[in-house]
Amino acid sequence: MPSKDVMVIGGGVVGMQVSIDLANMGYKVDLVESDPSIGGRMAQLDKTFPTNDCSICILAPKMIECSQHPNINTMTYTEVVGIKGKIGDFRVTIRKKPRYVDLAKCTGCGECAEKCPTKVPNAFDMSLAPRKAIYIPFPQAVPKKMTIDSKRCLMLTKGKCGVCKKVCAAGAINYDQKEEIVEVKVGAVVVCTGFDFYDMMKLPEYGYGKIKNVVTAMEFERLLSASGPTLGHLKRPSDGKDPHNIAFVQCAGSRDKKHMMFCTGVCCMHSVKEAILANEHSPDTESTIFYIDLRAAGKGFQEYLKRAENEYKVKYVRARPGNITEASDGSPIIHYEDMQGRAIRAKQFDMVVLAQALIPSNGTKVLGDILGVEKDRFGYLNIPEPVMRPVDTSVPGIFACGYCQAPMDIPEGVAQASGAAARVAETLEVLSQ
Repeated sequence: MPSKDVMVIGGGVVGMQVSIDLANMGYKVDLVESDPSIGGRMAQLDKTFPTNDCSICILAPKMIECSQHPNINTMTYTEVVGIKGKIGDFRVTIRKKPRYVDLAKCTGCGECAEKCPTKVPNAFDMSLAPRKAIYIPFPQAVPKKMTIDSKRCLMLTKGKCGVCKKVCAAGAINYDQKEEIVEVKVGAVVVCTGFDFYDMMKLPEYGYGKIKNVVTAMEFERLLSASGPTLGHLKRPSDGKDPHNIAFVQCAGSRDKKHMMFCTGVCCMHSVKEAILANEHSPDTESTIFYIDLRAAGKGFQEYLKRAENEYKVKYVRARPGNITEASDGSPIIHYEDMQGRAIRAKQFDMVVLAQALIPSNGTKVLGDILGVEKDRFGYLNIPEPVMRPVDTSVPGIFACGYCQAPMDIPEGVAQASGAAARVAETLEVLSQ
């Protein structure tokens, strides 16, 4: 008898939507997420365009619903390492990584993190601030349980310290935890592994990594966020001063034969949103967006662009900067060709924000090989029939939705997630007849 259970790989907003839709239809879902918490990239955002709604306010209820649904088995800090079988009878091998914390005992109080002596870069804040070797990824994390970074913990790497175990009143710390290998039987698999960021060090002309006041779009997002490293106070990384003149450079690494040839789909609107938020933080802030062409095809997007220009002091300049240098006070200077004025110009700004290319996540690349799914030349999971079967991969019974198959924004990804859930349900019902 074919299994009607489903495995969803990736616990971002798209993976959660697939899981919730299938669970509400009565299917049992194993949701696998490699990080210690579900939530994905959307949890890092301050606001969402074009409504400027609070991102975590939308996401947190979904996270709670997903974790508490009786038909969803949420497995965080877990990776898929193998698969065999066929549609209706897949045997998926997963590895549960050790947290070195007993989830049944941990209350998430954070006392251990307060006393931990080891500070490491916080990946959630794009390494703009530190976290401890024992940590909760972000305040709204689900599950809200501690995790020990095995590569940074002094007890696990050098056999000394043990402070977290001494201060844990719940007795949740267990340095002897081992990884577990488990085989799960499911009828179908849905891949929702999202995106990663293109390495800006490959574009030395923009000075990223050398000029402190040149940051990436996601770094700027964390600087804007109330839960970010500056608690929502927008400050220049070099000296902590308020920036009042900000430049946004579009297509940093994308639409470029030397780097990524494709458009990443969300950068234009994301930069406009960040420019609006910067002005809301400080009404005298002016922003200039350097663009090749503005791609605003979604509902209300064009109006959003105009509103930014008319109400939030946002200026659009059609140009692709050639390079960025640094003034004596640390301010970046953009050198560019003004394509409308047909002149070479240079302008100094307080900060520059690079709209870096978004690329298929490393998890997408690894999973493609594990699952035997075809990938396209850019590393996205290939969809052989994108018109009639827009979520079916090259392997029957394995589906893909969201950014792992093509660039798209959050509403597109969520809509496709519901479509994938319906497609999975249809496939499993036909198999069972």
